Amino acid sequence: MQVGVTKEIKNHEYRVGLTPSGVAALVRAGHTVLVETQAGAGVGFGDDMYLKAGGAIVRTAAEVFATAEMVVKVKEPQPVEYRQLRPGQILFTYLHLAPDPDQAKGLMASDCVAIAYETVTDEHGGLPLLKPMSEVAGRMAIQAGAHALEKAQGGLGVLLSGVPGVPPARVLVLGGGVVGINAARIAMGMGAQVTIMDISLPRLTQIDNDFGPRLLTEVSNRENICAHLPEVDLVIGGVLIPGAAAPKLISRDMLSLMRPGSVIVDVAIDQGGCLETSRATTHQDPTYVVDGVVHYCVANMPGGVARTSTQALTNATLPFVLQLANKGYRQAVDDDVHLRDGLNIHRGKVVHPAVAMALGYECSPYRAQ
Repeated sequence: MQVGVTKEIKNHEYRVGLTPSGVAALVRAGHTVLVETQAGAGVGFGDDMYLKAGGAIVRTAAEVFATAEMVVKVKEPQPVEYRQLRPGQILFTYLHLAPDPDQAKGLMASDCVAIAYETVTDEHGGLPLLKPMSEVAGRMAIQAGAHALEKAQGGLGVLLSGVPGVPPARVLVLGGGVVGINAARIAMGMGAQVTIMDISLPRLTQIDNDFGPRLLTEVSNRENICAHLPEVDLVIGGVLIPGAAAPKLISRDMLSLMRPGSVIVDVAIDQGGCLETSRATTHQDPTYVVDGVVHYCVANMPGGVARTSTQALTNATLPFVLQLANKGYRQAVDDDVHLRDGLNIHRGKVVHPAVAMALGYECSPYRAQ
């Protein structure tokens, strides 16, 4: 198969779909890999490294889209990109379609086969291609929140760890999944007082067993969240419903409970955000203020640590890329139900139930051959 890798064009997005070692693995398996020039420059992977790995360098993204049978990316295609997709062409990347109806329409119009990293599953019910970036985003959320709490950034002027004689910051983490656990771990490591909320009692029990009494656990509901908001300095929104829009856990009226200068980092923004007041921001302009509360809602947080993220992402995606290249998408998704869960758009139709529900489309499930 001819596989293509393009340079990401989203604001301050430096990640790349495949590392040179990933390209080498595909070449060893007998495939051809086209890499847009400078696609990996933002993370220190020069064209020479891709050439040494056996890839071919092309001048433009248009050449990749026009030639490759499968395009491997990181972020959802922008309009200039999805307009270049061809009928039957495989797109393998993060899509996050629930809050992005225009992208969904563009992908359907292209007649492509769009497989989303974030809905590929594993035998344990996990999301193996979302997990590495959720780990990164959860850990970054605390450093982003700590920075936003600085007075010069509009925050309260609170040091997350406190100092002797001054108590540490209070952090509330919404969601006990991969994002939430990684955020809690880093916040505790910095000395903050951390409470984590989740709707699942078994999950809270597991967290309590893993972390002990230093990490406080509480059932997530409106009343409990409201009780914490007047006291917390930093809120991390880390909830996820695979393929669907994130639930709105903090409404506009609930913001009035928070102190001016407190901070919310909404990691769920890729799926529309878990705050009523959330709107996507960029690394270039990451925050805004509503009712005195600083909102950090960067939609591609892991792009801020692009080299680490690229390596972690390729580690996770490469086995699936090889499956698709070795077998073709039909045989690959027929053989692997977990990869089949990644199908979001197939030849003009929405085939993932949660995506269809979020966008208001009739679901047309993919039928194995």
